Amino acid sequence: MITKHIHKILILLTAVFLFSKAQGQDNMKSSATGPLQIVFPNESEWNVLSEGKEINFHLQTKGGKSDSVRYSISTGYLKEMKFDSLGHFIWTPGYDIADRINTSKSFPVVFEAQSTSGESASREVVFKVMHVNRPPQVDELKPFYIQYRTQNTYQIDMNSVRDPDGDPVVFVPILEEMPEGMKLSAAGEIVWEPSTKQFNILKESPKYVEFYVEDQPSKERTKGRLRLNITQMDLAPDFTIVPQVSTIRSAENNRINLRFALSDPNGEDDISTFAFISENKNVPKEALVKNAPTSYEFIWEPGYDFVKDPFDTLSFNIIFYVMDKAQNKKEKTIRFVIKNTVDESLRDAYVYGLYKGALVNAWGLLEQMQEKEIYLKKAYSKAKRGKRSRSLLNASLGATTGLAPQFTDDKGKARGYITTIGGTTVATVGTLEATEVIGKSTNGLLDRFNYVLQKKNELQNKGDVFAREYAQKSARRTPDFIRKLDEFKALMNLSGLVALELDANWESKKEATDAALKKSFKDFVPLTKEEN
Repeated sequence: MITKHIHKILILLTAVFLFSKAQGQDNMKSSATGPLQIVFPNESEWNVLSEGKEINFHLQTKGGKSDSVRYSISTGYLKEMKFDSLGHFIWTPGYDIADRINTSKSFPVVFEAQSTSGESASREVVFKVMHVNRPPQVDELKPFYIQYRTQNTYQIDMNSVRDPDGDPVVFVPILEEMPEGMKLSAAGEIVWEPSTKQFNILKESPKYVEFYVEDQPSKERTKGRLRLNITQMDLAPDFTIVPQVSTIRSAENNRINLRFALSDPNGEDDISTFAFISENKNVPKEALVKNAPTSYEFIWEPGYDFVKDPFDTLSFNIIFYVMDKAQNKKEKTIRFVIKNTVDESLRDAYVYGLYKGALVNAWGLLEQMQEKEIYLKKAYSKAKRGKRSRSLLNASLGATTGLAPQFTDDKGKARGYITTIGGTTVATVGTLEATEVIGKSTNGLLDRFNYVLQKKNELQNKGDVFAREYAQKSARRTPDFIRKLDEFKALMNLSGLVALELDANWESKKEATDAALKKSFKDFVPLTKEEN
């Protein structure tokens, strides 16, 4: 009887075992002891991710006094991440996180867990996202039209081939798929001159040629294919514009650059003309530059006087067209909208004149005060020495009975000063400083010298600060420039400068060149040739 139902007993025991195991996992927090802790997956390198690959896991905790836990991310959260309070985390890193140069990028994330009993725990994990290279993409290509008895050339349109990671690409031929005599270069140029047999086979039905587009340096490949058609008629040429826009909005004095790639199903030699027609006659024909028979550029920079006041903008169309020898024509129209712009160069030149003019005035005043400083220094030195060749006799009472100098007998060299005095006469011999007795005092000269020196140093410091602070034209464009300029000028117009006794008609013997200003104010920046 037992043997008959033994399989039922085994099934029951297995169910009980699995239920007990699940219940033990769910009650991890209650069975464990110790503080609350966050438990991450224990797989090796589980936090190393690949671009475009999803990571999906549940946070768990152990320890703590309560079974109910709420989870959150305190730092490192990204908007692409999905995380709920139950600990369910989902994230698919995008393909733009790393690249072929920087092959990995780290993202530290701090998870927090808080129980109903007030316990909390936090733990950081660093997700390392590795770069995943994606193969190139190839869109549908325009057919390759083949002419008989002609070396046909076809350039694969690079606008139809792209690499999502921005890697450079090369073209690799599949030799078994290519007809005999056809060549495909790494740059995507196909050259083929079919034989009579090949042309007749192609004439019966179009054929396809397959090739690889390979990115570098990963060597990931994508297969592309090109349709081969014969042409018995003279098809119209075509051209592409880079960038591919229908309207160009630009400001005056801003360079506009368009690039054109010409093509003709009948060969490059069939292209005869590429030009443009503008609704505005002020657009010069020289703006269209020919780099190669199939490569042109439109380079134009409208001047500040292109849009006349009081208009804010000026709109017009330019029609670009290509024509072959059979007068087949293809044209494309681009609308130009030019905005009226203020000529900042005139304003910059004006404020630079104010900047330099203030420093020129300060330089001239410094030169004049330097001359005054030298003059006062010499005058003070002369007054301090006195005039030892002169003696002054001062009698307070009585009269002088005799005054006679004596010299050596034959050498003619003075030995000294000897005075014969009678009565109550008092003589002061030439030990006095002359300027203390006659003329101005040395104290006055010293005060004036110190005052000149003080004003010179003050002006030098203020000039250095002004020259450095407004050396760049961007700084001179700020509203504070005029205010600081007035303050600097006020320093040179102080009434106290009258005490310097400077000559109002003084003229410097030197010229206030840029080099002279640079020597006095080392942070002065003169206008460049381009700015001038």
